[in-house]
Amino acid sequence: MKKQSPEKRIKNFDEVALGMSEEEALQEAQRCLFCKNPKCSMNCPVEIDIPRFIQAIKDKKFGDAIQIIKEKNNLPGVCGRVCPQEDQCEGACILNAKGKPINIGALERFAADWERHDKSRLSAEAKRESCLAKAEDTKLKIAVIGSGPAGLTCAGDLAKKGYLVTVFEALHTAGGVLVYGIPEFRLPKQIVKEEVGYLKSLGVVIKKNFIVGKTVTLKEIFEEGYSAVFIGTGAGLPSFMNIPGENLNRVYSSNELLTRANLMKAYLFPDYDTPVNIGKKVAVIGGGNTAMDSARVSLRLSAEKVYIVYRRSEKEMPARKEEIENAKEEGVEFHMLTLPQKIIGDSKGFVKGMECIKMELGEADSSGRRRPIPIEGPEFIMDVDTVIVAIGQSPNPVFLKATPELDLDKWSKIVVAPETQATNVKGVYAGGDATKGDDTVIAAMGAGKRAAKAIDAYLKKV
Repeated sequence: MKKQSPEKRIKNFDEVALGMSEEEALQEAQRCLFCKNPKCSMNCPVEIDIPRFIQAIKDKKFGDAIQIIKEKNNLPGVCGRVCPQEDQCEGACILNAKGKPINIGALERFAADWERHDKSRLSAEAKRESCLAKAEDTKLKIAVIGSGPAGLTCAGDLAKKGYLVTVFEALHTAGGVLVYGIPEFRLPKQIVKEEVGYLKSLGVVIKKNFIVGKTVTLKEIFEEGYSAVFIGTGAGLPSFMNIPGENLNRVYSSNELLTRANLMKAYLFPDYDTPVNIGKKVAVIGGGNTAMDSARVSLRLSAEKVYIVYRRSEKEMPARKEEIENAKEEGVEFHMLTLPQKIIGDSKGFVKGMECIKMELGEADSSGRRRPIPIEGPEFIMDVDTVIVAIGQSPNPVFLKATPELDLDKWSKIVVAPETQATNVKGVYAGGDATKGDDTVIAAMGAGKRAAKAIDAYLKKV
């Protein structure tokens, strides 16, 4: 897929990947073998009939293609941009044997973008009236807590089944991690807004600035007449390394940096009242997609040097290969097998350096990656004036503290039955990062779909 040049894109927050033209999409669709037992669909967490939508694109029936996708996926524009297809549908493509799988993600994005600009599609009002007519037949209300990918997916699927669904969102904008965690240059917020609008057209009601656990409790939701609840509160509590100096000025969690830049538009300061004090030399600690996002945002906020500092080798990095390549193209420097020990401050309490040690890899640990082991030798100082910690996140504690009846594991994640997403509380289901920790958008969507199916089955038995 064509992209902005690195020299140009590090100076703006516009989308890096430019999408496929109609001609390019048709050429890519013609490469599909249309397997009788498509492993691509089997490896899609939301079960899209991939060969069927690619066939529709091949036949130039783009409206049919997006409708086929939406049979299973309520957020195609999002997934076409941020889903790790290389580990799922594309990873299972039989053409991998030749090293050239079908670019399924780009084709999904093409269909979603075509629909956004097509004037002949079914009007939102017609879709809304259709779903509300079904909902009036059931008169059953379902509450969804959190409007991230898990919550939006669950809400959309339940609305399609005819339920009256209300989503309760703590922030002033719907979308969860899609709006606060993923940068504009990877996922334009207008895409999220329009796909949330599609869910509203299905009859989903979204109540913003509404904190379940503070505004109301889970018990009070049931008392207000809701028949079931889905919890998709995400993982909003940042993790730190607990090393000296983490309380210095210009030490950020990735959550804070990305929320300020994405949701609060810090990159448009002073037009938006959200300044971010980024220095000239930035160290980002971590090796996941969030670390790559933090590094690339820092560059666009005028940092002169940005370093990824990771305690394992590049092979063990959990970030998508595409995001690692994008970061390198943009000038991010990678310091592998490096572990920070202390953040050093100046007399005014600002970061002026970071003390590190070198590592080597031992045997594999429980994650399947080789365990990093310190190498004997002297510490060394990295010359940096900003440190961003991007080593993971935990479930949001506000709701959990107000809901002691829920079973949690030792990491404060909600315990659920894997096939139904049911919690230990009758009529309560959960999914996404609240149950798995920091995970992918598509994994959260898969959990939302499983929960919607299980909630429907549960309510038909009640």
